[in-house]
Amino acid sequence: MTEWTFGTVAAAVVMAAGALFNLLGCIGLVRLPDVYNRVQASTKCVTLGTLLLLTGVIILFGFGSMGVKALVCLWFVAMTSPTAAHAIGRAAHRSGIRLWEKSVCDEYAKDREGAVEAPAGSPPAEEVAR
Repeated sequence: MTEWTFGTVAAAVVMAAGALFNLLGCIGLVRLPDVYNRVQASTKCVTLGTLLLLTGVIILFGFGSMGVKALVCLWFVAMTSPTAAHAIGRAAHRSGIRLWEKSVCDEYAKDREGAVEAPAGSPPAEEVAR
């Protein structure tokens, strides 16, 4: 039987918090009304939950082979999850998926409506931004 030390208790608390955030994110994916709110739940809650779980692994196992793998996974999740959520949300908006009817405002649509028209023959704004 394993002895409960400060490190194992700290790792258990951090991992339990991560599991709770993952659970809340999964509930948000099922319960929230539109794709934009669901993307919000998946990126905020599930990313934080996964990062907490991986931090718990690092606390529990140290910086051995398991801890280094957890650190690499932590970095990868922290970099890719927000980027993927932004791409999904932008693609949904550009393809015409409407917001929930009780949404307060659509800032992206306001920004697009307020944009100045480019002269004929000029490259699209996406190419200029690159």
